[in-house]
Amino acid sequence: MTDKTDRPADKAPSGSNAMWGGRFAAGPDAIMEAINASIGYDRRLGAQDIAGSQAHAAMLAAQGIIEPNDAAAIRKGLLTVLSEIEGGSFAFSAALEDIHMNVESRLKEVIGAPAGRLHTARSRNDQVATDFKLWTRDQIDAAAQGLEALIRALLVQAEQGADWVMPGFTHLQTAQPVTWGHHMMAYVEMFGRDLSRLRDARVRMNECPLGAAALAGTSFPIDRHMTAQTLGFDRPSANSLDAVSDRDFALEFLSAASICAMHLSRFAEELVIWSSAQFRFVTLSDRFSTGSSIMPQKKNPDAAELIRAKIGRIMGAMVALFTVMKGLPLAYSKDMQEDKEQVFDAADTLMLALAAMEGMVRDMSANREALAAAAGSGFSTATDLADWLVRALNLPFRDAHHVTGALVALAESKGCDLPDLSLEDMRAVHGDITEDVFDVLGVDNSVRSRTSYGGTAPDQVRAQVARWKDLLK
Repeated sequence: MTDKTDRPADKAPSGSNAMWGGRFAAGPDAIMEAINASIGYDRRLGAQDIAGSQAHAAMLAAQGIIEPNDAAAIRKGLLTVLSEIEGGSFAFSAALEDIHMNVESRLKEVIGAPAGRLHTARSRNDQVATDFKLWTRDQIDAAAQGLEALIRALLVQAEQGADWVMPGFTHLQTAQPVTWGHHMMAYVEMFGRDLSRLRDARVRMNECPLGAAALAGTSFPIDRHMTAQTLGFDRPSANSLDAVSDRDFALEFLSAASICAMHLSRFAEELVIWSSAQFRFVTLSDRFSTGSSIMPQKKNPDAAELIRAKIGRIMGAMVALFTVMKGLPLAYSKDMQEDKEQVFDAADTLMLALAAMEGMVRDMSANREALAAAAGSGFSTATDLADWLVRALNLPFRDAHHVTGALVALAESKGCDLPDLSLEDMRAVHGDITEDVFDVLGVDNSVRSRTSYGGTAPDQVRAQVARWKDLLK
């Protein structure tokens, strides 16, 4: 097989110009070829391009637009081309610009004249929109699977630690005791919304552009519902102008991916903090940690740190594509060739981050003793004390808040925590306090009391774990 990149530049017409039908007298120079070619990255669309061409050829034959024997030759030839691409023997040519022309050119070499009939009633505009949408749909499915795997790993952690107490934070300061399971379930909810966004985007994008042709449709009696069904779409797109100029599906994918990456980054930040010697809340496995080149005691949470940084690439891809699309009139403009590289990179980055986070969650061990010790620090049961004053003494909450604040100040001056104050100490602040107050001051009592729906009580956590297990069936 000859490498088409070696063709002399001074032989005109050449490359894709010859396929355009002779409009130009000379081929593009090296700079124009370099800026115009997309084969360096859109070769990733090979399988989708061939799937779209197979569906299109079958439809053309079914409609009597091309002969059945030509359609059969096209189908067989496309399978040959696909096997070459998947096997790594396909010779991609920059002179042929993109995956579509590369496939069609090779198809002609394989089957001869029938290859020329494949492009009947089709344009590269609807072809690339279809290919890119098929590819993005596949990425949404893959990301959804990655999210489901991560959620399952979090559910294991949550169920195991449904009654393990730990500090809950606001402003990164100890606020109230919560459970380890409750904290894990917070991320289940976050990633669950990410999963919902991806699935929602998939439903909205599942309209087939094929048959819109360049921008106005075609005069051939094509059956767009047939090609849409063959390719797994719900329906053909309803407007040919919109079909070839729309990249909302890619923008929605990048938007959902950016929110998901932000959630991954937040969790990664907590893992970095929690695995430090100052916290010791979790131990990350050696598989997702590295050592230091100079300090032998170090165990660095590099996987978490890298995940934390990945949002820059994914969100950057979203901004890049918004910038490409923001000023384009209908229908297709060459600017839209710049729609793929950032989406490819974002999809790769998201899948890697999801896989790494799932691995860390499955492997990590929570230090129950350190979590419990931290849960009782920082006067974390002060709100429980205020609530008790309201319930038991019928104080207005603002008065209870004031009394509790005075008791916190007293404990702080004595160098102890609230449960360590004596009843006499407490009565010096408010004389009606009884011994029953000590029933609410322990962290275990605190978390067990938070029984409102979605609260941190162990039974509530277990109920949410069970709900999510059912949702994932």
